[in-house]
Amino acid sequence: MANHNILIVEDEPAIRSTLKKFLENNHYQVRDTGSFKDAIKHDLTAFSLIITNLRLPDASGTDLISLAAHVPVVVVSAQASLRSAVQTMKLGAADYIAKPYDFDELLETVRSLTSRENAFFSTVEILGNCPSISDLNDRLHKVAPTDTNVLIEGESGTGKELVAKKLHLLSGRSDRQMISLNCAAIPEATIESKLFGYEPSGPEKHHTNEHRFAGVGLVEAANGSTLFLDQIGELPLDAQARLLRLIQEGEARRVGSSETRKVSVRIIASTHRNLVALVDQGAFREDLYYRLNVVRFELPALRDRGSDIELLARHFLMTYSERYAKTKLKLSDAALRKVKTYNWPGNIRELENALQRAVILCDE
Repeated sequence: MANHNILIVEDEPAIRSTLKKFLENNHYQVRDTGSFKDAIKHDLTAFSLIITNLRLPDASGTDLISLAAHVPVVVVSAQASLRSAVQTMKLGAADYIAKPYDFDELLETVRSLTSRENAFFSTVEILGNCPSISDLNDRLHKVAPTDTNVLIEGESGTGKELVAKKLHLLSGRSDRQMISLNCAAIPEATIESKLFGYEPSGPEKHHTNEHRFAGVGLVEAANGSTLFLDQIGELPLDAQARLLRLIQEGEARRVGSSETRKVSVRIIASTHRNLVALVDQGAFREDLYYRLNVVRFELPALRDRGSDIELLARHFLMTYSERYAKTKLKLSDAALRKVKTYNWPGNIRELENALQRAVILCDE
């Protein structure tokens, strides 16, 4: 456990100090900062876990998620609400915890996530035996070592991000973190700055030498690696034009700057929408669509995967039974019938959530 390094990003000194001492007493190595600006001075991918306050003085704690790549991020908030929790988890947080801390619960979460982080790269696996998944895994191994752009299509919850992670893992860029962005989660007014960066101005410009990440966008952060753009159909047209130039010329220009920068980025995009229909409506650039659609993976809905439904249900039952120390649980015949006959409109994500909830609530 001593090899697990945890970063705490918390602007309240007393809370930060208490949490740090608690984790150190449980044999974790801990670094702590009070702001987003100070947090990203560290190599975020060097940590086993990041614990951040949702509301920081200079940013949202969720902004660390895409920069942390495979490192799990736990978001904590004193103004916890169901809506806030759902939004935070949609952005990719590993967990959402309300203040004040239940330290026993927190420690269980930390232990679970740090043990999973150690095994992350060796356990990214696309589970399933149905023909479409077998074909998917075969094509993954052929496409991943290339630098070609990939478009992943499928309903929400079918595992598009997992496929992107597997493509990155099997690529020649796997020594660097994959950078991810949910295009639907960023306001249209700021998404270009988030993606391509911005030219610092005013007081920030004078501190650029002290803060080398000032103005850096996700494209520059992904230089030499993979950029995963989830829900690409929600990307505004102006940002689409910048993305097209990046793909065509290997160049990116920050918002407010006239200088272009050479970058080497592999693009993996995903969508649950019909991009061809969006092209016909003028909401998505046709030239960008063809640049992204060099290789296309179409993920099947869970309801179309036959016996894979039971396989995945048993996998999630085992995973969460171990996590919550309820290892004697099993699926009853009645539960298994429901699992097999339900339509699962939320696909794999809904199935996983259902099994996690069942394990948590089960007393026997």
